[in-house]
Amino acid sequence: MSAWPNWRAGWRDVRLAPRIVGISVALLLLVQAVVFVFVRAGIETQAQAEIAKELATGERVWRRLLEQNAARLQQGAQLLASDYGFRTAVASGDRETAQSALENHGERIGSVLSAFFDARGTLVAHSPFPAWSLAPAQATATLQAVAQGLADPARTSALAFLGRTPYQFVLVPVRAPLVIGWVLMSFPIDQALADDLYRLFAVHVAVVGEVPGQPPAVIVGAGAAQPAHRQAALAALPPGQSALALDGERYLARAFRLESLNGSVGTVLLRSVDEVMAPFVRLQWLLGGITALGVLLFALVNWGAMRRVTQPLRALTRAARALEQGEADVALAGTDRNDEVGRLARGFEAMRGSLARQQAEIRRMAFEDRLTELPNRARFRLALQQALDGRDAARPLAVLTLNLDRFKHINHVLGYAFGDAVLRAAAARLRETVDPPGGMLARLGGDEFCVLVPDADAAQALALAERLAAAFQAPLVLDEQTVDLSVGMGVAVWPGDGADADTLLGHAEIAMRAAKARAVGLLRYDAALDVASAQTLSLLGDLRQAIDRHELRLYLQPKIEVASGAVVAAEALVRWRHPQRGLVPPMQFIPFAEQTGFVRVLTRWMLEETARQWPVLQAACPRLRVAVNLSTRDLMDPDLAGWLDAWRRGHGIDPAAIGLEITESAIMDDPQRAEATLNRLADLGFRLAIDDFGTGYSSLAYLKRLPVQELKIDRSFVAGMERDADDATIVRSTIDLAHNLGLSVVAEGVENAAILTTLHALGCDEAQGYHIARPMPVADWDAWCRARASGSPGAPAASGTVPA
Repeated sequence: MSAWPNWRAGWRDVRLAPRIVGISVALLLLVQAVVFVFVRAGIETQAQAEIAKELATGERVWRRLLEQNAARLQQGAQLLASDYGFRTAVASGDRETAQSALENHGERIGSVLSAFFDARGTLVAHSPFPAWSLAPAQATATLQAVAQGLADPARTSALAFLGRTPYQFVLVPVRAPLVIGWVLMSFPIDQALADDLYRLFAVHVAVVGEVPGQPPAVIVGAGAAQPAHRQAALAALPPGQSALALDGERYLARAFRLESLNGSVGTVLLRSVDEVMAPFVRLQWLLGGITALGVLLFALVNWGAMRRVTQPLRALTRAARALEQGEADVALAGTDRNDEVGRLARGFEAMRGSLARQQAEIRRMAFEDRLTELPNRARFRLALQQALDGRDAARPLAVLTLNLDRFKHINHVLGYAFGDAVLRAAAARLRETVDPPGGMLARLGGDEFCVLVPDADAAQALALAERLAAAFQAPLVLDEQTVDLSVGMGVAVWPGDGADADTLLGHAEIAMRAAKARAVGLLRYDAALDVASAQTLSLLGDLRQAIDRHELRLYLQPKIEVASGAVVAAEALVRWRHPQRGLVPPMQFIPFAEQTGFVRVLTRWMLEETARQWPVLQAACPRLRVAVNLSTRDLMDPDLAGWLDAWRRGHGIDPAAIGLEITESAIMDDPQRAEATLNRLADLGFRLAIDDFGTGYSSLAYLKRLPVQELKIDRSFVAGMERDADDATIVRSTIDLAHNLGLSVVAEGVENAAILTTLHALGCDEAQGYHIARPMPVADWDAWCRARASGSPGAPAASGTVPA
């Protein structure tokens, strides 16, 4: 059973032309075979019918032959009976004359045995008996019995056995004028008679004798019936028509019986079916050869036709394989034909053209930025790699990446559609400035662009960067909206800054990010930048395990009331004691924790640690407020308010004793969501403060709407009050603004007593800074508070504190 599926699978793998030719030839052979079988069966049936007719004719001829012999004998016997001399001899009792006449006349008419019986039926004279196996007495008795059987006037002749030989007898009366005797004449049914029939009709004859008391046996055989080893089968045939095989040859036989006075005389007529079929078989072989030749010619012609028909299909197959490999420009043959193949070829050609257009569109989409129509990162990387392949080290190559400043703010404030327009305008401005021969300007993604500058060293690349920076000094005017743009740029030069395309591009991006972080506008790649980046990634991996390993520490920096000098609050800060690196500054891991979202884990750790230390803190300074910084990620967390409410309830902490400090930039990343979160926190009773006020981009409208109770002036303004009148003006204006809005003010960065005195004069509410105390571990908090209470307001921090 398993061979059938295998055969079908193998057949499906055969090519179309051989399959069509094979099926056609197989159908033709099947039709020829069916015709051959039916024709052969019809011929054989017809041949047997003809043989049956011949055998029936042979039977009639055989009977007629016996009748003619009997009539000839009867005429001869009548002639003898009417002979005067014979009658005289019989009447006179001249036995010798009568016997001589019997013998002479019998020889003339062919009678083998002649006899004369008197009127009483007594044998008077006879010709010599043949060489029988019977004794004379038995032969005489048999002749008398035959004569008695023929005495019936209705019977003119009869068959009878003399020994094993059948004879045909006729009996004629001798009248003078009354019946004075009987003349009996006979001839045997012997080989000569069978041979005559065989020669006349080519019918094989077997005469079967059935003598009472003995089994049937063939007495005479002619033709195929003559061999002795066949005679037993012939003698056993029943009357009627039957088929038999003799020595492997097929025959049709007709057996019938003749009446006999002392037994039965059977006759079997045979005709060879194979002999009759032989001409037809030869004709069939001839037709078979002609058919084979015709099938061969048909297969060859069909194969040629199929090859011609499938040639365009093979061409279509090659074209399909070319399309599979991305070659859509392969010409197709057969499109000029008007048949089905031509229509298929034209349809395939239309499909090929459509695929070619789609492939071109896909290639364009894969290598082109749809917004700015500039090459994208993939196309730029490919061009950079091609430019570096086989490049001589004496010919430098520069890659310059630049990123738009404050683009996220533009998207949030003015909308993404306006942001897209800004990107298109920036790309147009870059095209006007960047036109290096053989170079490329691309948009890598977001608000980041990249320039490939071939045959340029570091000085030339930096000169191009300065031109780009100058190009963005003029503001963009879009939809009656003026936008000031600036960029941060990084430069990497081959071969010194990277050996391959990915490394060179990555180093240029590292330099660009460092330039934006340092607010310097432009940096060339330096290995130190990359090392710092690698260290940061390593630290970020360790930071994820720092909480479980209890490596984080809670630090506090106190806030005092400016008017009284009393400690009223403390800002909770996190420090990381790394087992190998020692104390890691917050600026080395907090920004990257914000980028990855891990900062939310840090925020919740600080709150839990604050709650754990809450009794210690309250014991040292009753009614102490603790401020915790919230990042942008925290504000965007929809579960923050619910978690804080559950947290303070679980620890029994008054929400008014917890201050939550949020930077302006965190609010402006998504003002609507930030405002909603702050409203929920205010409803829960938490004290809200805006941290680093004056360094962000918030408007007074947002400040008026936000539910905050406190502003923290950035340390950069407070520390510069002594030497910069503008900073002093900003601090004074911020204090007045906050008081007018009903907000309290906290000044950061108080480094000396003079600043603290000035803040007191300006009416600032609270202050914090190194002049008051540096951040300290919780373990030192109680000692510092006691020293503060017993000493001067400006007492230094307790021993064991670590600078921020």
